[in-house]
Amino acid sequence: MKDLLGGKGANLAEMASIGLSVPPGFTVSTEACEQYQAAGKALPPGLWEETLEGLKWVEEYMGARLGDPARPLLLSVRSGAAVSMPGMMDTVLNLGLNDEVAAGLAAKSGDRFAYDSYRRFLDMFGNVVMDIPHALFEEKLEAMKAAKGVDNDTDLTANDLRELVGQYKNVYVEAKGEQFPSDPKRQLQLAVLAVFDSWDSPRANKYRSINQITGLRGTAVNVQCMVFGNMGNTSGTGVLFTRNPSTGEKKLYGEFLVNAQGEDVVAGIRTPEDLDAMRDHMPEAYTELVENCEILESHYKEMMDIEFTVQENRLWMLQCRSGKRTGTGAVKIAVDMVNEALVDRNTAIKMVEPGHLDQLLHPQFANPEAASYKGKVITTGLPASPGAAVGQIVFTAEDAEAWHAQGKSAILVRTETSPEDVGGMHAAAGILTARGGMTSHAAVVARGWGKCCVSGCSSMRVNEIEKVVAIEDKMLYEGDWISLNGSTGEVILGKQPLSPPALSADLETFMSWVDEVRQLKVMANADTPGDALAARKNGAEGIGLCRTEHMFFASDERIKAVRQMIMAPTVELRQKALDRLLPYQRSDFEGIFRAMDGLPVTIRLLDPPLHEFLPEGHVEDIVRELCAETGAAEDDVLARMEKLSEAWYILS
Repeated sequence: MKDLLGGKGANLAEMASIGLSVPPGFTVSTEACEQYQAAGKALPPGLWEETLEGLKWVEEYMGARLGDPARPLLLSVRSGAAVSMPGMMDTVLNLGLNDEVAAGLAAKSGDRFAYDSYRRFLDMFGNVVMDIPHALFEEKLEAMKAAKGVDNDTDLTANDLRELVGQYKNVYVEAKGEQFPSDPKRQLQLAVLAVFDSWDSPRANKYRSINQITGLRGTAVNVQCMVFGNMGNTSGTGVLFTRNPSTGEKKLYGEFLVNAQGEDVVAGIRTPEDLDAMRDHMPEAYTELVENCEILESHYKEMMDIEFTVQENRLWMLQCRSGKRTGTGAVKIAVDMVNEALVDRNTAIKMVEPGHLDQLLHPQFANPEAASYKGKVITTGLPASPGAAVGQIVFTAEDAEAWHAQGKSAILVRTETSPEDVGGMHAAAGILTARGGMTSHAAVVARGWGKCCVSGCSSMRVNEIEKVVAIEDKMLYEGDWISLNGSTGEVILGKQPLSPPALSADLETFMSWVDEVRQLKVMANADTPGDALAARKNGAEGIGLCRTEHMFFASDERIKAVRQMIMAPTVELRQKALDRLLPYQRSDFEGIFRAMDGLPVTIRLLDPPLHEFLPEGHVEDIVRELCAETGAAEDDVLARMEKLSEAWYILS
């Protein structure tokens, strides 16, 4: 069903079928998107008529009509491919508003709610459907808040919002050279087309490329009647995971905003409260939500990512999908679900991806309790995605990609991330944002990649144009070194040392299950006793390749002995250098064999690539250093280098 209805549409249908409260609506299939793209972006024959039939059903079910000021029906239009792609596609909320409908909605539900919904719709429709930069609308909102002396958009009055609607319309006219479309059915058609078009957007293609997602037909379009989290203090919106996606702990993990709409949470526009706050604000809705989470985990046998809205104390389920998680979280969730008899071992093994295990082999900070660490913590945000990251500050996704291509470690610093940033987010060693919570775009994408992320760092002011960030009383510039602790949310000045990761009991349990069913032996590449010990600890059944020349990289003394062997002009001098190398090699092999404890070790005989043992620098510098090390004359060194010039057949 996911291939046809997309993940979101299939899961909405599934939630409705098991009795959860889902806003009524319909789904335009991925097949329609595929036909639209194949026809050169033309709607398939009959599709619009079928869409209007679906709309008619929703109108009759709700007793309201799209575009009717007396009985206004507002819609959400959301994308949904067969594979979850957080933030990659586009959403439009409050569709169906125009001046007349807004006035009718105000008469029924109050001026503030009506004009707050209207200005949100103008912003989303302008940005998503008509490609007007969101920043142009945000600029007007920030100016209005500054003029009124308030910090939050919830503090603006109905009159302020009505004035803002007029300003947003002017933004639209200035950007597009035409009036905002007031016909609700035309709005719906344009929104459906925009979702189809977003399937082929650069950011969506980039995300699919990074995550190697292929073979999909396109995105479905989910059209539902709106439910409102911005109808006052008995309403709100939230996002949650049924278990902690970072640690795997069996406890609801999420965020909630009173008097807000869903995009405020996931887009990181406002920094939300912890989900526990909902228990105090709306106890009945919270109790129902907890029950729904248990039902969904039991039904899907998975840790779920859920979006929900509360409208005047009534809970509505807007979305569910398998939740993205870190390597640590994936292993613990898999082991716990077996212990809870929710899944069997074979199912649990499939719940953990190879990339999850790779994350567990990444280093952490060496000593976060040391004064050299604690004394350099300059601020603390939300621990959005665990791990450690050390790098130089960059302010744009493009710069992060460019620095990564040059072999530099970059930390991407943003006010908030958007789907357009995915390339830079993937290239960066870590991500730091001023806005957004634990379920914002940056957090969800970073966790899916095992990328360290600290979000919601409210003490931070980012100036992308000037390439400077103010954190507390410090000014940091592009290229400055910082360290991020994604497990605690700490931001540390400078480069902090890293240490190898510790493997958990859950991982040992999980890998023992894998050992029971695997068909292949796993050996390691290991060149030193330390490598061999680590390989054995991680379950290797021997060493498939020991490159003996790599033993000599362990110290300067060893490297110098190899250089003397290479540069030796006579057999006697070469033997003398080899005699110096023998104890090093004998000692290393003893350590390797001891670590392997009888398991096979495949040894490649000494074949040193000459360039790997040369000093760094220009020829003159290399000759000077070799002369100093070997005692040979400069002419002799040059002659020897000429004689030993190497053809590298790998590169033809």
